[in-house]
Amino acid sequence: MRPAPALAALVLALLAAGDAGADGARTAVVARVSLVDALPPSPSVESRLAEIRDRIERALVYPPLARAQGREGEVRVEFEIDARGRAARVEATGRSGYWLLDRAATRAVEDAAPLPYVWGRLEVPVRFDLER
Repeated sequence: MRPAPALAALVLALLAAGDAGADGARTAVVARVSLVDALPPSPSVESRLAEIRDRIERALVYPPLARAQGREGEVRVEFEIDARGRAARVEATGRSGYWLLDRAATRAVEDAAPLPYVWGRLEVPVRFDLER
């Protein structure tokens, strides 16, 4: 990648404007350039995934009928996050064996919006535990 013409001219001018020492030798002037990124730093992928799990957990509602029947289990839910921060193409891929828990898990993912963006298809385990 080529430097911008103005920057290249500035560097050449600074090098040419070096000081002459006692012996007549020229010394170069060192220019310090401070680069500033135009975009603010963003949270790491790990912190965004932790936020997604937290939001799903907060949106999760244990179905009263499943609780009354003592149903427990884990549902693995796959989804993508769209540009608006909503879960898209939500699907229960690992089922609990009880449709109420499966539906509650997918609903929690859908209701957790807005979610921080992470590229690609995500898989999140949603656990239903009567002790929690």
